[in-house]
Formats: sequence, structure tokens, C-alpha cells
Amino acid sequence: MTAPTDGKMGFWMTWGLVVGTIIGAAIFTLPIALAPLGLNAVIGWFVSGIGVLCLGYALARLSRLGGEGIQANIEQEFGPTIAFITTWGFWVSYWSAQASVAIGIALALSFIGPQFGGPGLVLPVAIGCVVLLTAVNAIGVRASGSLSLMTIAIKVLPLFAIIWLFAERGTSGVAYEPFAPVPTNISTIATATALTFFAFTGFEAATAPVGKVRDAARTIPKALLGGTAFVVLLYLAAAISIQMLLPADVVAASPAPFADAMVGRWGHGVASLAAVAIAISAFGCLNGLILSTGELGYSMALRKDLPAFMARTRGANTPIVSQLVGAGLTILLLLANSSRATVSLYTFIILLSTAALIPVYAFGALAAWKSSPGTLARSVLAIALIFVAFAAYGTGVEADLWCLVLLAIGLAIRAIVRRFSSGATSPALAAAQAAPPG
Repeated sequence: MTAPTDGKMGFWMTWGLVVGTIIGAAIFTLPIALAPLGLNAVIGWFVSGIGVLCLGYALARLSRLGGEGIQANIEQEFGPTIAFITTWGFWVSYWSAQASVAIGIALALSFIGPQFGGPGLVLPVAIGCVVLLTAVNAIGVRASGSLSLMTIAIKVLPLFAIIWLFAERGTSGVAYEPFAPVPTNISTIATATALTFFAFTGFEAATAPVGKVRDAARTIPKALLGGTAFVVLLYLAAAISIQMLLPADVVAASPAPFADAMVGRWGHGVASLAAVAIAISAFGCLNGLILSTGELGYSMALRKDLPAFMARTRGANTPIVSQLVGAGLTILLLLANSSRATVSLYTFIILLSTAALIPVYAFGALAAWKSSPGTLARSVLAIALIFVAFAAYGTGVEADLWCLVLLAIGLAIRAIVRRFSSGATSPALAAAQAAPPG
């Protein structure tokens, strides 16, 4: 048995990475954007939950091919170009998602008091969190994994508290709040699905580390499926609860709906503690995103799809330069969109991040399809592919066009880097370079 001192993550750290990266700011702040959608939002949550479980199954099957990262696994089925497009979309999604999660931290803190995260402090707080957690990840993958595990218990407390309030109200005989009076239609459900889908993204984080998961062919599928199923059930219960505990217009105007729902029952002190827990939840999610962003950039740099300097590491192959590049891009995205209103900025980044993940899920499911001849397996994978198409429709034209632009930029950068490189690194050599020293 491999000793824990090998610098790799075992089952619980990998499970913690999955759960910790899914549960971030989105579940706590999305009700703001979803409240005006009425019953469409609830339907969107269910559609997303089913779709995400099918996608989790697809990536779990793909992960059985080995633990050298999603790029290596898709490369085995479709070759280096499709593998690059997939990994590039994954990478773009994660450094843009870092921006939305960092904003979520600032929004949660603003409930406690303007001195912690008022309107003028949203950007400074968000940028400060990105810088701090990039420094934590520079220590190594186990430091990041340990932080994910430590924050999970804190993350779930506000969710369970809201579910408790929902059940308590049901037994008291007090009527639940009605949904916003909005017609139910496919277009609005698609928008709700795209937004709720973002709250579930992060389950794919377990496929990002390159050679850093112990017994990856077994550990990653188990952690990915187990962690995803746990969060899907928890989210469905909590999301429906918050929409029925507060009036739709109150939720839409609140910077922290979960904390507001607790004020009437337990007072402002407990609600402030919940806001702190929500901020810590987002903090833990941001930690997982920074870890995965660094690993994805590192994987592409090993193959000379990105500049070679991004493959530089320290310690147990910690891709510190790739982490710094991801953090820098996140900060630039925050600054470039600082003129947007906070909610508008948050919604745009959510849709951009979700759109950028579409190639990851599509090619991941197709690669799993190719390696899974069984009828039952392909039935689940077919549902996953249909869901991906529906999510792409729901993200909207603006986010989809930006995603295409970013994919084109990625292909151009890859062509330039390869033109000035001596040759692309083979998957075998990449795996050898990724192996921990000793």
C-alpha cells in the first residue's frame, strides 16, 4: 500500500475535492437570479440534477482509463486536437468561475456589514481571496485537498439549516411563499437549467489532477459519483426550500437569501454566522478551482499546447506557474468587467463559465460512449449528451459566442506555441514528467 507521504490524494481527499468544488457560492447566490423565473427554476434544478448525474457517470467511466488527467484520457479516444479543445474549455471555465466564486465570497460577507464586503469592496475582497488561495495551492496538492475537507462541514451547515426551516414551516401549518407568477415554457426552463447547472459544475474537478491521485482508476470514479450524488440530493432540497421560504421579490433583492431566511427564526446573530459559513463555503470552492486550473494548464503545457514555462513546478510537481497564470486571468476578468452591476457581472460570468464547459462534457461523454459498448451504459450517456445540448441552448448566444471566440484563441495559441517548439510532448513523456519525484 502506498504511504500517504507520497504527496498524492486518496479517496477522501478526492471526494472532498469533488464536493468542495461543487459546493461554493453558487447555491447560495443563485436564488437571486432564479427567483424571478418562478416554477421554471424548480424544473431547472431537477433537469440539471439528472443531467449532472449522467455526466458524472460519463466522466467516471472515462477516468477508468487512467489517472493522468482528462486530457490524456480523451486523447486516447479522439487524438490530441480534440483533447486540447476539451482541456482548454475546461481551463477557461475554471479561471472564469474563480471570478464568480470570489464575488460570491464578497457578497456573503456584505451581509455581516459593509466594512467586510460593501459595494466598494466587492472587487478588492474578491481579488484578495484569489491571491491568498493561490498561495495556499502553491504549497502542494495535499494542502489544497486538506483545506477542501476542512471546509466541507462548514459548507453544509447553512444548507441543512434551510432544509430544517422548510420542514418546520410545513409542520407549523404556515403557508409557503408562492413562486413568482411567470409562465412555464421551454425557453425559460432552458435558462434556469443553464444557471442551475453552474451550481453543480465542479464535479469534474477530480479528472483534472495529473498523476496526483492514488490508484486513480478506482479512486476517481468512486469519489466522482459518490460526491456528485451527495451534492445533487442536498442541492435539490435546499434550493426548493429557499424559494418557498421567502417572497420572490425579497430573494431577488437580497445579497444573501439564505442568511435572510434565518433572521426571522434565529435572529441576526445566527444569520451572520450563516453568512460567514457561506463565505467559507465559497472560499473552499475557490480553493478547489485554483488547484484544478493549475493542473489543467500544466497538462496542456506538458504537451506544448501552451508555453513551456507553464509546466514549471516546485516540490511534489506543484504547477506553481500555471496557478499564477490562472489567478492572473481571473483578476483581469474581474477588473475588465468592473463596470457591470454586481448581479449582472455574476450572471455573465456564470454563463460564460458554463458555456466553456460544454466541450468538456460533450467530448467526455462521447469518449465514454466509445469505450462503453453496453446498452445500459449508452442509455445513460445518451441522456448526458441530450442534457449537454440543452445546456448549450440555455447559456444563450452571448456566452456561447464568447466561448467560441475563446476556443479559437486557444487553437491559435496552440499553433503558435507548437510552431516555435521542437515538437509536442507525447502522452507517455507527459505522464513520466508528471510523476512525483522519487
